[in-house]
Amino acid sequence: MAHAIHADSTRLYLIRHGATDSNLRKPYVLQGRSVDMSLSETGRKQAAATAAFLTGHGLTRVYSSRLKRAVETAKIIAESHDIEANPLADLHECDVGQWEGMDWATIERAHPDHYRAFLDDPQRVPYLGGECYGDVLRRTRPVIDDLLLRHRGEAIAVVAHNVVNRVLIAHLLGLDLGRARDLRQANGCINVIEGRGGETVLVTMNAIFHLDGLQT
Repeated sequence: MAHAIHADSTRLYLIRHGATDSNLRKPYVLQGRSVDMSLSETGRKQAAATAAFLTGHGLTRVYSSRLKRAVETAKIIAESHDIEANPLADLHECDVGQWEGMDWATIERAHPDHYRAFLDDPQRVPYLGGECYGDVLRRTRPVIDDLLLRHRGEAIAVVAHNVVNRVLIAHLLGLDLGRARDLRQANGCINVIEGRGGETVLVTMNAIFHLDGLQT
């Protein structure tokens, strides 16, 4: 990938944080905004591999959500560029409400009606007691749009979360937000977004070639 950036463009590397113990569980459990876990050892290795790949890509800023797993990932990336990581409000993971810390099989047994309604229309039907995908897009899209405007001529990184990334990517692809559930976002993955002249384009999605042996 060429690293030169047009003066009127912004290159934004949208990254999912490294894995936590919740991500590594089998089956994994939902990890929203309420349980604020640190990275696991695997997660730290994923963050280091992501940082190593981005070295030489000319990052001028690194941003993240305020949750520990994103902050820790962003710090590892920022340190590799001798810059500081900047946590931002409104980039936190989806509020999954009462389903925090539960796996999907347990959720289906405990709340079958709401489970089915959510799967049928996650754009409008929220996680029980939490947010829907539409809520996540309304909260996060202004943050990304602002960063793309403020950092013209620069390459920046944003460390966010599974649902946040999937919803933003679905929007960029022009998909119904309900399809966001079908978009894969591995821990430590990189998505490349280009903003130029009022147009925002997804260039690369869920790149994980830098995570050889560390995929989760």
